[in-house]
Amino acid sequence: MAAAALVAAVAIAIAGCGASPGPMAAAHLSGTAPSKDCPMPDTRFDCDFQRRIAAVQDYLATRPGTTGVVLHDLQTGAVWHNDHAADQTWTASTIKLAMVVDLLTRDRGVEITLTADDRALIHAMLHSSDNDAADTLWHRYAGEDHMSFNDNFARYGMTGLEPEKGYTDFYPYWGFQKCTADDLDRLIQYVLTELPADDRAYVVDEMRTVAQNQQWGVWGAGPAAEPGNKNGWSEEDTGWVMNTVGFAGPNERYTLAAMNNLAGKGDYDTGRETVTHVAELLFAGRF
Repeated sequence: MAAAALVAAVAIAIAGCGASPGPMAAAHLSGTAPSKDCPMPDTRFDCDFQRRIAAVQDYLATRPGTTGVVLHDLQTGAVWHNDHAADQTWTASTIKLAMVVDLLTRDRGVEITLTADDRALIHAMLHSSDNDAADTLWHRYAGEDHMSFNDNFARYGMTGLEPEKGYTDFYPYWGFQKCTADDLDRLIQYVLTELPADDRAYVVDEMRTVAQNQQWGVWGAGPAAEPGNKNGWSEEDTGWVMNTVGFAGPNERYTLAAMNNLAGKGDYDTGRETVTHVAELLFAGRF
């Protein structure tokens, strides 16, 4: 009986050697030595993603300015932050996603009551990144001291957000804010894991069906990845910033935030190409 048990145990062990590790087992691969096939084991991503991440690092080293990137697997918790993920960068219109989260949250809490006109403006902000819609909603719901939005943004993960003095006679203002790719990562996580189901479904659908002017950045993941994004772009005194935050993959499993601060070394098209190709490298052909 002992010999039979030993044979059975060996057979199970051999069979197990050919099996792919599940998500939990894969998480324990961190700390193993890097190899050509698995160059970044400490990220906890599978070997295919590790190679893709390494390709992104090589690519960004050739691009103008600096780009903060955060990739997150919401199923396993694996996350990769690059060396610029904590850089303070102008948010441009990515802050509109945080505004939408706050407006929906305050409406649900009966702190405000969104009208049909408000909801049309929210759609315009998400769909085409409409600045006039953002201005109207900011002035309507930021309060007399203009702090109502900023007082709440940290609740949605934007703990590093910093309002900046700009060219308006009031402060703060949605158009003059800085944050990090880490902040945008936490914001999109909040959207996907903390918003009530109907609000989440609404925001996800809006991000998946954006207008042509936002079909870049995370959109570069390709149609098979079913991506959605909220992008931001602006020419600041220090040069262009081109930012994107969104999701890709089955059930919005993967999130990506990328903030490209060109610092006067490139233009709109350059930055758009950079953040879009980051998404292509990470997701294209994966799904």
